[in-house]
Amino acid sequence: MIKATNIHKSYGDLHVLKGVDIEIQPGEIVCIVGKSGAGKSTLLHILGTLDSADKGQVVIDGTDVSRLNVKDIAHFRNQRIGFIFQFHHLLPEFTALENVCIPAFIKGETEATAQKRAKELLDYLGLSERLTHKPTQLSGGEQQRVAVARSLMNQPAVVFADEPSGNLDSSSSQELHQLLFKLRDDFNQTFLIVTHNKELAEMSDRTVEMKDGLLAI
Repeated sequence: MIKATNIHKSYGDLHVLKGVDIEIQPGEIVCIVGKSGAGKSTLLHILGTLDSADKGQVVIDGTDVSRLNVKDIAHFRNQRIGFIFQFHHLLPEFTALENVCIPAFIKGETEATAQKRAKELLDYLGLSERLTHKPTQLSGGEQQRVAVARSLMNQPAVVFADEPSGNLDSSSSQELHQLLFKLRDDFNQTFLIVTHNKELAEMSDRTVEMKDGLLAI
């Protein structure tokens, strides 16, 4: 599902990634761990096409995204990649249903098609009674589940998650972790997760540690 080869990234004189290689199989849940500042989020953003490498190749679901122009990368990201962040980044003026629909609207789907898919996802995630609620009317765990639904809206090849439970209490974190594995089991969804959460890392299929700009498997 993902094959990244010899990924380098520098910011000024700071060489953050020093030739990272990683492969992720379809339906695999892989966690990247390591100390703060080790380059975990930088790698996640490059693999997720939110940033570009100075050197190296990234292939996602058979597409060499390293060779795509800015417009094609944006199109690929919308259709083939989902994101879950530590802070849900829901738009406060929109309802849960409207927030989940946004990726489909960007894709060009009709309102009826988008809402049907969004309602199915929110129902699957136990939020069928929260469709018209705005983010401020939802608990932290509910907000993050809305963000999970949004990440799945366009049936992505892979979901990238950056500290997905980092802003949740222990009970909500446990629920979210179980949900990610249920999504993998039910839909063969692939996840690449950056986390400091030991419980989530231990649950994953594979954990890789980032040290000194490289991954130690």
